[in-house]
Amino acid sequence: MNFRSGILSKSKPLSIEEVEVAPPKAHEVRIKIVATAVCHTDAYTLSGADPEGCFPVILGHEGAGIVESVGEGVTKVKKGDTVIPLYIPQCGECKFCKNPKTNLCQKIRVTQGKGVMPDGTSRFTCKGKQIYHFMGTSTFSEYTVVADISVAKIDAAAPLDKVCLLGCGISTGYGAAVNTAKVEPGSTCAVFGLGGVGLAVIMGCKIAGASRIIGIDINKDKYAKAKEFGATECISPQDSKKPIQEVLVEMTNGGVDYSFECIGNVGVMRAALEACHKGWGVSVIVGVAAAGQEISTRPFQLVTGRTWKGTAFGGWKSVDNVPKLVTEYMSKKIKVDEFVTHTLPFDKINEAFELMHSGKSIRTVLKF
Repeated sequence: MNFRSGILSKSKPLSIEEVEVAPPKAHEVRIKIVATAVCHTDAYTLSGADPEGCFPVILGHEGAGIVESVGEGVTKVKKGDTVIPLYIPQCGECKFCKNPKTNLCQKIRVTQGKGVMPDGTSRFTCKGKQIYHFMGTSTFSEYTVVADISVAKIDAAAPLDKVCLLGCGISTGYGAAVNTAKVEPGSTCAVFGLGGVGLAVIMGCKIAGASRIIGIDINKDKYAKAKEFGATECISPQDSKKPIQEVLVEMTNGGVDYSFECIGNVGVMRAALEACHKGWGVSVIVGVAAAGQEISTRPFQLVTGRTWKGTAFGGWKSVDNVPKLVTEYMSKKIKVDEFVTHTLPFDKINEAFELMHSGKSIRTVLKF
C-alpha cells in the first residue's frame, strides 16, 4: 500500500513522499490517520539535536485515526475503531504498568527508541529504502503501523481534528497539574512558558481549584489566551532587573505552592524551583531540555522543603486514560478546541512548523 508521508532527513525541511506501509504483523495495528498536530518534540528531532533521532524518519505523535487492519493476536481494537496512537504505551504486564506510581511502560522502550517496531524492523519503505518510525507513532503519514499496546480506542463521535491533541500536549500539561503536582484548591501556581503545554497546565490548575495562577512568558502576545484558560495574571521576566524567582517570591509572600516549567530551559527550571515556597513548594519539570543539559540549584533549596519533580505525558496511564480524557472533552470538562489556532492540509506541514517557531500558533492541525 502506497501513501503520502512527511519524511525527514536530518536538519532539512520535511518532504512529502510516497511511502509503502507494510501490513501489520502480530500484535500490531495499521491506522488511517485523519488528523495530526505539530508539537515542539517533532521540531526537536527535526533540528538534529535529539540523541535518539534516527534518519530518514516519519515524525508525528499527536494524531487520531481509524483502524484499517490488525495483525494476528490483536484483541483490544478492530477494523473501523476510532483510535489515538500513544507514544507511551501501556502493556499492563511490566513492573512499571503494575506500579500505580508511574505511567512509563517499558515493554517496547528499547526498540521504540531505535525507530523500529518491537520485532526490530520498520513498516515504512520509500523508493526501496527503510524509513524509521518515530516515538512509536509516526502520525505524519496517511497510514501508520503501531504496536497494539500503543493505541487507545476512543468515542467514535469525537472530532478527530480536535482530539488528536490529546495524544501529547494537552494531556501532558493537564496531567502535570492534576496528577504530578496534585494542585490543591486555594493554592497559588506559576506556569513558565505559555505555549500549548503551558496553557494546558493553567487549565489543570484552574480545574483543581487554584485561586491564583501566574503565567510567565517573554511573549506578551500570549497573555490574553493564558487568561482565557484561567491565568489570573501574567508577567515577563524582562520587565524586572531582579531574577524572576525573586519577583515571584515577593509577589506571593514567600513563593508559590506549585510551579511548572513548560519550556525545556534548564535555567528556567532552576528559577521555577526557587520561586516555590519554603517548606512545601513543589516544582514540576514538564519541558524537555536539549541532550546533555543539566539542572542545578543549591541543595539548601531542597533541604528547606521544596520538591523537584518531573512528568511525562502528565502521568496518565495511556490506554486507560486517553479514552477518559476524550470523554471529559466531549462533556466540556476540559478545553481542546481552544488550543487549535490553525488548520491546514497535510501538504503544508512545513508551514505548520514555521507558525510554531514564530510563536503565531498554539497548535496547528494537519488534515489528510
